[in-house]
Amino acid sequence: MTTLGVVVGNRGFFPSHLCTKGREIILKVLKEEGFETVALSEKDTPFGSVETYQQAKRCAELFKKNREKIDGILVTLPNFGDERGVADTIRLSGLDVPVLIHAFPDELKKMDLKNRRDSFCGKMSSCNNLTQYGIPFSLTASHTVDPEQDEFRRDLQWFGAVCRITRGLRGARFGQVGARPAAFITVRYSEKLLEEAGISVESLDLSEVFGQAWKLSDGDAAVKGKLKAIQAYTDTAKVPAAPLLKMAKFAVVLDRFIEEHELSGIAVQCWTSMEEYFGIVPCTVMSMLSNKLVPSACETDITGLIGMHTMVLASEKPSALLDWNNNYGDDPDKAVVFHCSNLPQELFGNEAVMDYQDIIAGSVGKENAYGTLTGIIKPKPVTYCRVSTNDSFGVIRAYVGEGEITKDPIKTFGGYGVIKVPGFQRLLRHICLNGYEHHVAINPSCVADAVEEAYGRYLGWDVYCHRG
Repeated sequence: MTTLGVVVGNRGFFPSHLCTKGREIILKVLKEEGFETVALSEKDTPFGSVETYQQAKRCAELFKKNREKIDGILVTLPNFGDERGVADTIRLSGLDVPVLIHAFPDELKKMDLKNRRDSFCGKMSSCNNLTQYGIPFSLTASHTVDPEQDEFRRDLQWFGAVCRITRGLRGARFGQVGARPAAFITVRYSEKLLEEAGISVESLDLSEVFGQAWKLSDGDAAVKGKLKAIQAYTDTAKVPAAPLLKMAKFAVVLDRFIEEHELSGIAVQCWTSMEEYFGIVPCTVMSMLSNKLVPSACETDITGLIGMHTMVLASEKPSALLDWNNNYGDDPDKAVVFHCSNLPQELFGNEAVMDYQDIIAGSVGKENAYGTLTGIIKPKPVTYCRVSTNDSFGVIRAYVGEGEITKDPIKTFGGYGVIKVPGFQRLLRHICLNGYEHHVAINPSCVADAVEEAYGRYLGWDVYCHRG
């Protein structure tokens, strides 16, 4: 659950009684929207608000005591508010979290001295002071908004996603299982730039994975349990018993690696060591991880994995990594997205079934290529995202946008679907001219604005948000 520190602004020569009701409404709406809160009570300060420096210190101390649980700060202005009180609270708290500035609207029939808020104006002053203090902040969609309206509730859900992305990526730990496939220099990345951003990568050589898996007995309780989980996850009728057992052992090793290093996700080498020397494709095992919100990317694509994880944080739904793969006839706004595949079951229209991987079977043999999931992606609005490191300029960069998986007919193999992106040719031009990878993460949600805000405003990454 996302937790927000709440600052209720006040300025004494404006109607202070509005703070009592305003605080009550804000806390009620936050609770209804699924947020936990940390806020001053009316016993701590008058109206539970912040105006003076002493009150700012008290609120800051409360936030400090709860720093491990606070994901973001909501500043709400029932009246003009004291802009220095707001800025001092955040500075003194020492919290480096997203901040949302909200202002109550005035009512035309209540513009007398007793009821006029002037929050419209006060919000500008608060933003001015935060800018002077060097504190980044976010804004509601409208300058003033009634907290009980749907618009503000959407603002809260958007801001909650921004908070989860920001906290979830700062200090994130990802696993790289195996070396980058020799042919895939497209997935090169700068581990040092990621570390500078607070993102760590733990590596595990495939020889260690295979060695640990071979040491597991067929009757090991963890192996037997994982085998049952695989058979419950997908239809395995086409797959012999031997590769299923290998998948179970491989899955046990991955689970232990993830648990030991407290990883948020993993990127796995596949082509062609896995098939030649262990005798499976890892797709179903990776799909199962992604489906339970531990994203798993192909071809050791760590920065692709970061895009997947970002959208998991934002939407709390599984992500997949796909190729921008084919044109769809002559429609300029559509393409076929595809992978072999390890897509999570939640993205498929009907439950995907396990089979052998057609492409690689030609070189390693069908008997060494079992484990892929085949099926079509269900029609749904999606967000797409790609993260990349640019070593030449020393920056982390990304693009993000929204589209939809359509019902357009397509018959092929692997995991696939047709995507429609408004202004797609402009996006493709941006991808190519800026040297982005052909992999793209997708998620069955509409969270592009939250991703853009978190990346650009709070993480300091270069981000392009594509809008049709």
